[in-house]
Amino acid sequence: MKRITIAIDGFSSCGKSTVARALAARLGYSYVDSGAMYRAVTLYCLQHGIIKDGAFVEDEIVRALDHIHLTFQFNPASRSSDTFLNGENIEKQIRTLEVSTMVSPVSKIKEVRRRMVALQRSMGAHKGVVMDGRDIGTNVFPDAELKLFMTADIDVRVQRRVDELRAKGQPVSLDDVRQNLMMRDYEDSHRKENPLTQAPDAVVLDNSELSRDQQLDFVLKLMEEMKLEV
Repeated sequence: MKRITIAIDGFSSCGKSTVARALAARLGYSYVDSGAMYRAVTLYCLQHGIIKDGAFVEDEIVRALDHIHLTFQFNPASRSSDTFLNGENIEKQIRTLEVSTMVSPVSKIKEVRRRMVALQRSMGAHKGVVMDGRDIGTNVFPDAELKLFMTADIDVRVQRRVDELRAKGQPVSLDDVRQNLMMRDYEDSHRKENPLTQAPDAVVLDNSELSRDQQLDFVLKLMEEMKLEV
């Protein structure tokens, strides 16, 4: 059957990656976490002192892009793709609160977005891909056959992120995570370059009270109703 492109956008910690991974596994599609790409750029800049004390010079980040090589490799244990930066698996490092705090201002940079979008489009050139992020349905793949815009109650999102970080051994507080999410929501929605916004033809999925299986069922049923591949 015809393979399609599935674009999933939404705010931080609203379950985009969880649904995207499950959907890709169910359909036998590739999964690309576009947010991980911006996190990888941020991590590289932190590691190389380009970002210091929460500040950076934009031109230095742009120059660093020529030294950043990103790939995704399937991890049999997690049945998902891990992010690799210059040949190193950085899946754990890019999920820290330090990276989360700086990723939005880094992703605002026009040249960073241009480079990442070009890479994302090349990854989805042959269809059969599920990609999640902030501007996938509006900018990266505006002609995607299926677009979802995911959201969830802020309290639910905060608890999810706290649970995720603590499970990885990172001691974080509810207040710190809430502040980080609210800051990212504002910056992602108000940046000049391709801000987070709902595509006119996107279907909203509020998963505040839905399990992963319920979310997957919602999307598969939607695909059936739209007469897309299942």
